Amino acid sequence: MPWWWHTFWYIGRKLRITKRGKNGQDIRFGDTAFIARTNIEQIYGGGPSLDGGCPIATGEIEDVGDGTRFVGLLNYTVKYGSPYKLCFGPKSFLVFGDPIQIKHLLREAHTKYDKGLLGEILKPIMGNGLMPVSDPNVWKERRRAIVPAFHKEWIEYMVGLFGYSTQPLLSKLEAKALSSSSATVPSTSSCEMESLFCSAALDIMGKSMFNYDFDSVTKESPFIKAVCSSLMEAEHRAQTLVPYWNIPLANRVVPRLRRDRRNLRIIHGVMDELISNAKKTRKVTDIEELQNQNYAKVQDPSMLRFMVDMRGADIDDQQLRDDFITMLVSGHETVAAVLSWTLFELVKHPKIMTRVQNEIDSVLGDDATSVPTYNDIKKMEYVRLVVAETLRLYPEPPLLIRRCRTPDIVPKGGGARQATVLRGMDVFMATHSLHRDAKYWEDPDTFNPDRFLKPHHNPDVPEWKGYDPEKWRHKSLYPDEVASDFAFLPFGGGARRCIGDEFAILEIVVTLTMVLRQFDFEFDPSHLSSSCGIHEPPQRVDHPVGMHTGATIHTRHGLHMLVRKRSAYQV
Repeated sequence: MPWWWHTFWYIGRKLRITKRGKNGQDIRFGDTAFIARTNIEQIYGGGPSLDGGCPIATGEIEDVGDGTRFVGLLNYTVKYGSPYKLCFGPKSFLVFGDPIQIKHLLREAHTKYDKGLLGEILKPIMGNGLMPVSDPNVWKERRRAIVPAFHKEWIEYMVGLFGYSTQPLLSKLEAKALSSSSATVPSTSSCEMESLFCSAALDIMGKSMFNYDFDSVTKESPFIKAVCSSLMEAEHRAQTLVPYWNIPLANRVVPRLRRDRRNLRIIHGVMDELISNAKKTRKVTDIEELQNQNYAKVQDPSMLRFMVDMRGADIDDQQLRDDFITMLVSGHETVAAVLSWTLFELVKHPKIMTRVQNEIDSVLGDDATSVPTYNDIKKMEYVRLVVAETLRLYPEPPLLIRRCRTPDIVPKGGGARQATVLRGMDVFMATHSLHRDAKYWEDPDTFNPDRFLKPHHNPDVPEWKGYDPEKWRHKSLYPDEVASDFAFLPFGGGARRCIGDEFAILEIVVTLTMVLRQFDFEFDPSHLSSSCGIHEPPQRVDHPVGMHTGATIHTRHGLHMLVRKRSAYQV
């Protein structure tokens, strides 16, 4: 490297600008600068690799920059093995796609990492909510405060509320639906299902979290617009290499940042009002009494009510706001994405759709107005497997992001190499690549819900314990990371595993069940493409549905469907 390069770092060291932080503490500029320096010296100066010799991925920037970066990572995983290093100028990520290595990161060494880049992107929206918070002590405190609210009695009661909150969606589909015998297709019969699922999920979250009707299926309020715009801003930041929003006064000059500030004020205003109203009627109660109450007789069964009334709870306005914004935003977006891709795959696979609808009919009977119960959901195993298979092919999110706070040695496992993770280094765990790796899944690109019913091992990867369905069947609602030895991560894994996993699965299954019980769907011909068929991989940019990612995998062009009333439920 040239003389001025070394002089620059010498001056920075003398002025303590590039001073590195202590292990276990928050990452500072000096840590990030050190990683950037080692990358530049390795790439342009022939310097040593300090991460254990992980290869640097090379290729077209479009592989990871067109909104489907997780697809590009799958190509790199096949080419380089796990882990490899992905560089954007001085910025770099170690990318892992091996289950044994990912298990180490998520479970065995989780205290050495924080949310890193993800936390930086989401903190302006979610503050110190569970998802973005980096401080391990704050995270433990908030998780300990929230977990009691997700207790068995409340979750089972919520199943009925999910059904109630889905009614506006059913009414909207009813108004659009063609009869099963209709030969003509009026233009008004087309529905964009992703946006409808998003609105339905918001309504469900509103009732369950706050006992509040957002009515987003039937109208678009300023609050709903603000939530959606804030999500789009977070996704924009996730795709942007230079964090210009951190520049002083940028949020007062840049139009999109000014708009984001207005949206956050709207969101915070609504949330603060809901919290204030709940605190005005607070009735301090022991946790055990709250968990054992008869929710059918409770006027306000919301989670906010539980957390405000819970004895010893931290009811600081800002912290509660951060907690509930995190659950509202992350919860509704994930549910809407899974519902969209599940319907997409079912319409592509009519035989699987028929099995799903037959199971729904056999469990729920002929009364179209009844709502599934928790026991009904337990009986509908195939429907739950369909949702699990959707989560395998379209994991939400397709990447798990961490940043190293304490240097770590990641074992080779079933990957290509052992790795040294330096303090300040960013890490990607490529769940999309992992879920489609032929080493761990037979015929991985095929939508096959029955795969979860039989065990699978790979003798070529003895470190991996394989997939065992007996580790989840009759014990849980869905296959998880334990049953697959971390080859399947539908809700993450380890200490930071999603605490609302069962809530989300039930919400998805109830909504899907009530929709498919009454309606049939087909792709809207007016939105199909002559250059790319619907059965082609949706990651293609010209696919009629397409894929695009921010925090979750969205459709690129929307999920446009024609809706027909099932013949058994026509009036």
